[in-house]
Amino acid sequence: MTRAQRPDDRDPPGQTTIDLSGVDQLGLLGPRDANLRLLEERFGGTLTVRGERLLVRGPVESLDLVQEVVEDLIQRVRHGQIVDRISLGYLWDQRAGRREVGEGQPGEGEPLLYATGSRQALRARTPGQQAYVDAVREHDLVFATGPAGTGKTFLAVVMAMDYLKRQLVDRIVLVRPAVEAGEQLGFLPGDLQEKINPYLRPLYDALSDITGAAKISRYMAAGVIEASPLAYMRGRTLNNAFVILDEAQNTTVGQMKMFLTRLGFQSKAVVTGDITQIDLPGSRMSGLVHVRGILARTEGVAFVDLDGRDVVRHPLVRRIVDAFAAADADNQA
Repeated sequence: MTRAQRPDDRDPPGQTTIDLSGVDQLGLLGPRDANLRLLEERFGGTLTVRGERLLVRGPVESLDLVQEVVEDLIQRVRHGQIVDRISLGYLWDQRAGRREVGEGQPGEGEPLLYATGSRQALRARTPGQQAYVDAVREHDLVFATGPAGTGKTFLAVVMAMDYLKRQLVDRIVLVRPAVEAGEQLGFLPGDLQEKINPYLRPLYDALSDITGAAKISRYMAAGVIEASPLAYMRGRTLNNAFVILDEAQNTTVGQMKMFLTRLGFQSKAVVTGDITQIDLPGSRMSGLVHVRGILARTEGVAFVDLDGRDVVRHPLVRRIVDAFAAADADNQA
């Protein structure tokens, strides 16, 4: 238990003390106590470190909430996780009741993979992301929807590399629709790889962050990692592969059916997309939207919905996502 509870040292009303013994205070408090200042802004009180104790003063009704958040942060620091404004703000929001806390899920807080060239652990950083990771582990086909910055593509690539390193699959296949080019892909300059590179760049970026550009080149030369536009998947069967279909909101119903029927033995597929950013021409229905209605209760299939509270980019991205969501809600009212 982290809170001091000696009978002769009870805290007066409006104050509580949290034990920081053995805690990396720099990791917990942040540079120049930035995390403390953010907590003070959130609950309207003060936090002061005295040796190995954190003294919290403020509204009585908020003290338990502050203690829960700090104790959660302490556990994360002890597991080697980085505590920043994004993770702290998210924990505050979920503890404040804006989101049900996803505690006790298998593997929560454990590293998924270590980035090449460093010991930086790649982890799920929100309960929503952890649910996504668990769904990938437990199902052969996972659909993940959510706005920009929620880690849909990045976590899919992390899981794919983890499966490859553990030899659970023989190869990774990255797929994206080339919506903007339509049937004009052949008129773009260069060979096939040069034509499709702009559409697959986000997947390459995620791989580079995880594995490094040099290793990606070797993997691709050996056929261990393959990147392809969706149109070139027709007629194929993908065995022993981890397949990622990104930007799936821009697939038609027919394209989605074609992709899903490519899955072979000992394979896993993750389909990601943002249904608020559909670029299909005219009134064509998105395959990602259509598939939920027909596969929602299919065994082996999981749907994960991420939202603004799962955004782990710059804090401004979450505010932008929330602003657009609010505007959409007003327009539909």
